[in-house]
Amino acid sequence: MADETGLFIYGIVPSDVEPTPDAAGVGDPPGEITAVRHGELAALVSEVGLEQPMGRPADLTAYQTLLDGTAAVAPVLPVRFGTVVTGPDAVEDLLSAHHDEFAETLDQLEDRLQYTVHGRYDDSALISEILAGNADAARLAEQVRGRPETETREARIRLGEMISQAVELSREAENGRLVNEMGRYAVRTAVRPPSSELDAVNVAFLIGADHEEEFLAAVEDFAEQRRDLIRMRLLGPLAPYDFVGAHQLAE
Repeated sequence: MADETGLFIYGIVPSDVEPTPDAAGVGDPPGEITAVRHGELAALVSEVGLEQPMGRPADLTAYQTLLDGTAAVAPVLPVRFGTVVTGPDAVEDLLSAHHDEFAETLDQLEDRLQYTVHGRYDDSALISEILAGNADAARLAEQVRGRPETETREARIRLGEMISQAVELSREAENGRLVNEMGRYAVRTAVRPPSSELDAVNVAFLIGADHEEEFLAAVEDFAEQRRDLIRMRLLGPLAPYDFVGAHQLAE
């Protein structure tokens, strides 16, 4: 008996978008990307075995690569990773049920790209800055320096709490500074939750194509100003994951 298959849905695009011949999907071997069309919309899909486990790093990479590549040439609404339906009829039902909503959102995303600015503190530089600005923390640091942990447990706990609070306040300030300086180039912004204790900034920006070069130059200037404290990286252009509620599109 042949294995049952379904269609993995990547994203929703305008109906005139064609998958490139070399586009590869999830699975092993990677599935061929095709388009299921309905009205003004199309869904980018590939065939997968219904018993095939999803969620390998290679699958997530394939999903993001396809969506990010598509976003570079056309508006796209990402569908939640791992969404699999039984076949083309189910895809058409999804497109039909949300046709006007999806079409309106795609119109709003025309010539829009997401960039994400992510930065992490240099650990030693951060601690030095915190101690320089907090006399109580500096005194505690001096008390515990070179002494056994068993003798300084309470002081170390208080110091850790002070540093943790200072990091949170610094992170809030750095994210606010980034949004204030870059927001003038963005249609929308979204401050993302930290991915580690040392996260300094993590903000997604939806950028209009006409402001892309100015935005990139401004990010470079911002990173240079903060380079002794924060190691920045710029991710993008990306599909608008933070601005279209991808988790809702398959419901």
